[in-house]
Amino acid sequence: MTGKPPNELLNSWFQRSGWSKGELARLVNKRARQLGAAHVSTDTSRVRRWLDGEHPRDPAPRILVELFSERFGTVITHAELGLREPAAPPATSGVDLPWAGRRSIELLGDFARSDLMLNRRGFLGTSLSLSAGPSLIEPMKRWLSPVPEQHSPNGRLPGRVTSEEMDRLEETTRLFRSWDAQCGGGLRRMAVVGQLHEVTELLRDNYAPALSERLFRTASELALLAGWMAYDIGMQPSAQRYFVLALHAAREAGDTPLGAHVLATMARQMIHINRAQDALELVHLAQYGSHGTTTPRVQSLLAAMEARAYANLGDSDNCRRAVAAAEDLFPGDFVADADGAGNNGNNGSNGSNGVGNGSDRTRTGEPSWIAFFTEAELYGENGHSFRDLAYRYPQLTEQAAKNIDRAVELLSTDESYLRSRALNVVGMATVRLQQREPEAAVAYLQTGAELVQRLRSKRVEDRLRTTAGNLFARYPDVRSVREAHERTLAALPAAA
Repeated sequence: MTGKPPNELLNSWFQRSGWSKGELARLVNKRARQLGAAHVSTDTSRVRRWLDGEHPRDPAPRILVELFSERFGTVITHAELGLREPAAPPATSGVDLPWAGRRSIELLGDFARSDLMLNRRGFLGTSLSLSAGPSLIEPMKRWLSPVPEQHSPNGRLPGRVTSEEMDRLEETTRLFRSWDAQCGGGLRRMAVVGQLHEVTELLRDNYAPALSERLFRTASELALLAGWMAYDIGMQPSAQRYFVLALHAAREAGDTPLGAHVLATMARQMIHINRAQDALELVHLAQYGSHGTTTPRVQSLLAAMEARAYANLGDSDNCRRAVAAAEDLFPGDFVADADGAGNNGNNGSNGSNGVGNGSDRTRTGEPSWIAFFTEAELYGENGHSFRDLAYRYPQLTEQAAKNIDRAVELLSTDESYLRSRALNVVGMATVRLQQREPEAAVAYLQTGAELVQRLRSKRVEDRLRTTAGNLFARYPDVRSVREAHERTLAALPAAA
């Protein structure tokens, strides 16, 4: 006898589940093994004691929450099962996570598993909070600290992945990046999360250092891509958590350039939510931490993102300096226009954000994940920097137009980067609106409305909707504007 009243809530959910006590016990044991909790051994008598009021020991409460949530296809909390909420360790609150290899694996796996389990769009985005300011920047600085001696076997199983299988995992990651660039983040995000979960499960085994680094690098790239796709469909807190976990995995892989790219992606998100100072600090952290280790194309990307942050802060001098640096660093025969105002890239706030197509490593030694940062991407990035500055300095609208229009031209026949093309087309509409050219803005809106129907990107949808609304608000009496506004809204899903 427990001396406690039966757990009526748990009994109610259990009866509706259709499970027997033995089935639930087996499910708990299986999930415990997946979590690495081999000591858990549940049987029918223990399940009976839980139903009779005994509180299960960790990690059983969390496992029960996951199992019942999966069973009923909705989020079921500890309280709804009559279980005590677990005390959240202070080190894992927000984005301030422990910088340790084993914990990084566990946190990556746990978050991917939760995302898969609760894959109804938006749930994780509303259950998490978005960090900014010192609560974001200070934990990220620990990215610079040395990685301690790690990956000790500790009795773990021998690795299940061969070098040849690792090649296929990396190829799959590149394929996912290409899908994202072409279709947007809303179509295959859960496939990426599922692959990430599988990779974290593989990381629980023991590998030679070189193979372990490749697995951590792949986990980082997948977490970055999962976060980027979440960002693209408006799940900002979830995106940030994936970015942070990607940074942890990149550090475990010893891949400083990839870590810098993750920080640049986080900076892009901060610009999106109007936290330009945070974005600037993240970019500077990336530049400082990766000094001397990154390729010219990666350095160019970081400089372009620095320019975007300065543009949003209204700092014209530093923005121009960063634009010039991005142009100078970009490999090849990139040519800026004569007055040095800047011509470079397919608007990073628009593009595939380092999550583009790529082969293993290019002939110049560039990592595959930077292949998205093409001449078009650089033109778009710098064009949008000038566009953002032009809200304070209207004389810069022509520079914005030259850059973004060049990006649109370069992308006009490239189906691989459809989202980048769409975002630059919308960017040109905003510039034409700045220039008080409503008919020209209408033409770009029409193209944008055609492209958005081929994508699953909330960012494209939101920007198109906002631009159409601003144009209509400014020129409500112009017939072509009214018609374009109506057509655009008809092409878009209803606003959330």
